[in-house]
Amino acid sequence: MKKKFVLLFTLTSVVFSSCDVLQDVADIALSDTAQTTTPSLTEGEVASGLKEALTLGITNAVNTTSITDGFLNNVNIRLPFPEDAIKVREKAISWGMENKINQFEETLNHAAEEACKEALPIFKNAIVSMSIQDAFGILNGGDGAATKYLKANTTAQLSSAFLPKVEAAIEKVQLTRYWEPIISKYNTFQKFNGGTQINADLNAYVTGKAIDGLFFMVEKEENKIRKDPLARVTDILQKVFGSLDNN
Repeated sequence: MKKKFVLLFTLTSVVFSSCDVLQDVADIALSDTAQTTTPSLTEGEVASGLKEALTLGITNAVNTTSITDGFLNNVNIRLPFPEDAIKVREKAISWGMENKINQFEETLNHAAEEACKEALPIFKNAIVSMSIQDAFGILNGGDGAATKYLKANTTAQLSSAFLPKVEAAIEKVQLTRYWEPIISKYNTFQKFNGGTQINADLNAYVTGKAIDGLFFMVEKEENKIRKDPLARVTDILQKVFGSLDNN
């Protein structure tokens, strides 16, 4: 009987001891999980993070495109001679008018730079109007999702705001002074040779290219925040976009 009692006591001690060990392991595991699991994001945090990211991105993009030579010295967005009139460029150079071509292209780009100064309030209005659903769609939409949202919601307004600015810039720098002699001589040549004459709309061309270049820079800024932790300069940006790092 005494031996049975000793055996029972020993088994009971082992069981309770094992339970203590298991509890310790569970506590450690829960502690580690609490430390490594990223806190879930609230709807408000996602919306705030996306709006802050967009505001940062558009501000940087506008600041870099609206300065002097912002388009001219950027190979990614520099406005080339109008594609529809590329034969005009080739013919003008063959006539010894390369200097006028260069002056023309420079003033095209300066007109685009001037127009981009109008973009910031239009972009900010679209950001303020962003819904929670929009924010989650942008967050999970991958590279360029925010830029696509802005394109869909601002392009028409940008065109309306840019066009008079482009017209004024073209007039200010007398862009047509470089364009008219080139186009006039080309059209005269085409007329006598039975070719097609050109009537390129400079205002529409510069407006469209300025908007394209601006969105190129906005997307570049957006993707920088998505991919580069160092570009997330505030706590909310780090939390919202950090949630995507392990996905």
